[in-house]
Amino acid sequence: MNKGLGWAMVCAAVVGTSGGGAAAQVPEGLGGTVIVLNKQGDDASFIDLATGTIVATVPTGPNPHELVASQDGRIAVGTDYGGRTLTVFDVPSASVARTIDLGEYTRPHGIVFLPGDSLVAVTSEVRGAVVIVRVADGEMVEVLETGAQGSHMVAATADGHTLWTGDIGSNTVTELRRGADAPVRALPAPEQPEAVNVTPAGDRVFAGSNATGRVTAWTTADGSPTTVAEGFGWPYRIFLTEDAYRILIPDLRNEVLRFFDGDSYQELGRLSFPGQGPQGLVLHGDGRHLFLSLSAADAVAVVDVDSRALLGTLPAGSGPDGIAWVPVAVAR
Repeated sequence: MNKGLGWAMVCAAVVGTSGGGAAAQVPEGLGGTVIVLNKQGDDASFIDLATGTIVATVPTGPNPHELVASQDGRIAVGTDYGGRTLTVFDVPSASVARTIDLGEYTRPHGIVFLPGDSLVAVTSEVRGAVVIVRVADGEMVEVLETGAQGSHMVAATADGHTLWTGDIGSNTVTELRRGADAPVRALPAPEQPEAVNVTPAGDRVFAGSNATGRVTAWTTADGSPTTVAEGFGWPYRIFLTEDAYRILIPDLRNEVLRFFDGDSYQELGRLSFPGQGPQGLVLHGDGRHLFLSLSAADAVAVVDVDSRALLGTLPAGSGPDGIAWVPVAVAR
């Protein structure tokens, strides 16, 4: 892909969306920067939304996967899944601020910022643990053992006190609490739960089963499960818009993005990405425009969540996956 083309016009098959599959002009005025981790390139692309071009490519550790950004957008942190490190980016300068060595807590993957943006919670898949790390100096301030195998992704409630992991090898979703000596509980889940998320209030937790193609929601008060949807090839991530008004789920194997009502779980529509590998997703600060990494196309799709329309694509590096949007621009 020519990195200098800027915004690219594209078309997609749209299911359940008025207006069919016609492409629309990418809207002007989407400020800020999209950062995406490239798994095959071992680097991060910084994409300027004003021009739609990559303005910096920054090295990471091996096989970077997941990425989060601070609320002010000045710091982003990526997990280097092929090793034992976190890469901390200074966003305005598009540079590596520091590399954090997690020691024995290898294969870090899922990551979330906790309230206050000084700490991140990150899974160590090999150790079956969530490590709380201070970003400024890399100190590990707390370790929460899941007691499970393959604790891959992590989600946190809005207050940051309760965390949930999807445990691929144990077929559970595990509830952890800051300051507790042991997991609060583990709920049995359909086989190979990878994607996990929790509502801000913590009243519902969601997980996607890689083996059964089912997405489940549990009411956390009593642990009762409800099937949200089935028929997935690989429900790669479960993304909740503000207050879980909408649920967005990229199906990596079937190469579609599926949209659901956050209360009724009614499916509202689909966007098809044949041959492109939809993976990571993040919202713009306006709450309407979604950025979706396309791992097989070395690109990022721009989607209007309200109309469920594909608006255009952005260039990325090789094998993009974890993605973040920040409100600041890179200094040039």
